Amino acid sequence: MKVNFTKKYISVKRIKTVNREEYLDYMTFQSGGKPLFTQFFGLMPGLAEEWIAQGATEEELNLSAFTFRHPLRYYINVNAGWHGGNEEEVIYENDEEIVFNDRMGRKMKLCKSSATIPLPMTYPVKNMDDWLRIKKHYEFTEDRFRKNWLEDAIHNLSSGNVIMFSVPGAFDEPRQLLGEEELCYAYYDQPELIYDIQMTISDTIMKILEKLIPHIKIDEAMFHEDLAGKSGSLIGPELMKDFLVPYYHRITSCMKDNGSRLFSVDTDGNINTVIASFIDGGVNILSPFEAAAGMDIVKVREKFGKALGIMGGIDKFALTGTTSDIISELEYKLPPMIKTGACMFSLDHRVPNGTPLNNYRFYVRKTLEIINSFN
Repeated sequence: MKVNFTKKYISVKRIKTVNREEYLDYMTFQSGGKPLFTQFFGLMPGLAEEWIAQGATEEELNLSAFTFRHPLRYYINVNAGWHGGNEEEVIYENDEEIVFNDRMGRKMKLCKSSATIPLPMTYPVKNMDDWLRIKKHYEFTEDRFRKNWLEDAIHNLSSGNVIMFSVPGAFDEPRQLLGEEELCYAYYDQPELIYDIQMTISDTIMKILEKLIPHIKIDEAMFHEDLAGKSGSLIGPELMKDFLVPYYHRITSCMKDNGSRLFSVDTDGNINTVIASFIDGGVNILSPFEAAAGMDIVKVREKFGKALGIMGGIDKFALTGTTSDIISELEYKLPPMIKTGACMFSLDHRVPNGTPLNNYRFYVRKTLEIINSFN
């Protein structure tokens, strides 16, 4: 039995309001155009019920009622990560949680009331022998390209959408295989294992790019990491230099040579100590800059300038307070970022439970008011 834990309203129904070239020019400091504004993720589980009680419309629940300034992104229909494996299978499910085996053979659990992403309870790799048994799932095969991938990509490019390529993170993908704690030990105890995992994945990515590049213009590579918590990064600059930077540089340099302009990393937590390492690897956009984890987009811009585009950064918890809290947050962050450019404003994650609907309405209106005051 296939697992289905998708919930309504956890995703955003997007309407394109910015064309591809405008987005690319703005996020690479090539134009001083009107700032961008979006909502990366939808509502936390349970917030829809709160908003319905407060009179929300269907369009407000999927956030399409609100005016944003963002492009539509289209991810090329190719799989660069784990490929194949067994069908997902439910072990048990009740009102509070669902436990299942995933395609990687991990036992997973999702807490329905508070989470949108299931967490592993077991991992498939502890050593090189384990890795060699599953390595085939990361090696290149032609069937990584799904049906009509090229036709769909060309259609989206001609429609003015941003053409995206989703790339496994150099930390995150081994984390999915070993778990966070074992991965951190493995950098010291089993470095050859981590090098082989990363080389296998990057070899596959390079072979995918060989097929993509002659046929379609790739605008942006997006790497998913999640390598940090509230107190800081799980990997430091020295290990970044040895393990992550070469992986990133191999991919970004190839894509840059073939016309790609944006290389973005999505990682939660406090990443202040490793921003420079990402830049060394060719990354020029980071998100979502969690305020509660100590990420301050104004200070980051002051330090790194035009080396880094910024996405996110607006403290989601300001919306659970008063309108004065919202105003303070926006008046501190928006003006300096608008003046320097290459910033797509968004809450730094999902809209949290306890956010009054009127506060979200006010937040969008006030953001647009400040943006428009600079034009």
